[in-house]
Amino acid sequence: MRLDSVRGNTQRLDGGAMFGNVPRAMWQRWAPPDEQNRISLACRCLLVRDDRGRTILFEAGIGAFFEPKLRERFGVVETEHVLLDSLAALGVKPEDVDIIVLSHLHFDHAGGLLTAWSEGQPPALVFPRASYVVGEDAWQRALHPHPRDRASFIPGLTDLLLATGRLERVSGERSELLGPGYTFTVSNGHTPGLLLARIETPRGGVTFLGDLVPGVPWVHLPITMGYDRYPELLIDEKEALLARILADDGTVFYTHDPDVAASKLTRDAHGKFTATSMVGELHWA
Repeated sequence: MRLDSVRGNTQRLDGGAMFGNVPRAMWQRWAPPDEQNRISLACRCLLVRDDRGRTILFEAGIGAFFEPKLRERFGVVETEHVLLDSLAALGVKPEDVDIIVLSHLHFDHAGGLLTAWSEGQPPALVFPRASYVVGEDAWQRALHPHPRDRASFIPGLTDLLLATGRLERVSGERSELLGPGYTFTVSNGHTPGLLLARIETPRGGVTFLGDLVPGVPWVHLPITMGYDRYPELLIDEKEALLARILADDGTVFYTHDPDVAASKLTRDAHGKFTATSMVGELHWA
């Protein structure tokens, strides 16, 4: 089994939105903002080449599908499809990917499934052989979004995924497609049906934390995003999952932290979680 962190397109979003009710005087120490109050964010994916010969991609990042006006609005930095270049550097072509696991269908996690924007050309899926795994509740949310998060979904993406005939919508903690060695924790604080995947490896479990804990600062329980649906529920879900990971001496994987791909966890006598043994990239063979 081999695991590699994979860089996708980067993004700059409003720091106040990313840190919810945390005062700027505090969060700017963790994530220095630019002149527009935006902070740097990664859209990092996890590539697993497992012991069954499969190439599995956990998420696809934001990609480069936005037209120029929207790319500017949502702070996407690069015009090229960075994920494809990063996969190529690891010797992986789009047609090599067997399965793509999506924690949910917000554009910064699923946009990388699509071709880069080209004037006059409709978006198309870039992974021609891949099967797709997504939570049933997350799928329903994409079909029937709330006015608060409607802009977070990509019009037409669900139709493209359905048309492949290779879509599994997961309702529990396991995927028939993935099989043994992969389990999910379902979270609803950020968005309904968020799937947080745990991958069993020879070095222990690795949990893809998605938007439950987008980066190192959010490991601290009270820190949530303004984008979260139910912040108090999210904090409860975060505490339960991080405690379980810590008890198993597991590794956590961050999708949005610009500097840290993965870490271990500690918890002090007052109950505060802290990231430790942090690595900028994860490459396990």
